[in-house]
Amino acid sequence: MSEKTTAARPYAKAAFEVAKDAGNLAGWSDQLAFMSAVASDAKMNEFLDSPKITRETMAKAFLETCEGKVDDGGRNFIRLLAENDRLPLLPEIARLFETMKAEAERKVEAMVFSAQDVDADQKKAIADALKKRLGRDVNLVCKVDDSLIGGAIIRAGDLVIDGSVRGRLSRLASSLSR
Repeated sequence: MSEKTTAARPYAKAAFEVAKDAGNLAGWSDQLAFMSAVASDAKMNEFLDSPKITRETMAKAFLETCEGKVDDGGRNFIRLLAENDRLPLLPEIARLFETMKAEAERKVEAMVFSAQDVDADQKKAIADALKKRLGRDVNLVCKVDDSLIGGAIIRAGDLVIDGSVRGRLSRLASSLSR
């Protein structure tokens, strides 16, 4: 587990609990996505890494950049992160929050990498099979990967199903080399 994830987890949990108690998971999701984008900006990142800038100045500049995009809870969250020198962790905090939100909503995002475009019937069949297997609503994101030769690779959380020709050839080569 990375140090960033370890440091970001308590803040993500706190934001999730506040959002859940307020019945505003979607609003906090949007705010955290915006804050994450601001924190990921190269110039803002450079500013946040400067040892010459006080934490109060960091919070003020970050709040000015987020003006109109965050509510009172979001502004307090930014102040807390600045006070604890954790503003650079916002992308990881947002990622962890989204994971908690998906878990609470019993949803999962599945990535489908296929050699060819996946048509609507195939998408429905894949989504239905994953829903049955995982017991959650599934949001499919499909991408074409020419390197697969044929077939598809499906990733949903920790689950990976490799039905690609490339994967089969790799497994065959591995078993022949033993």
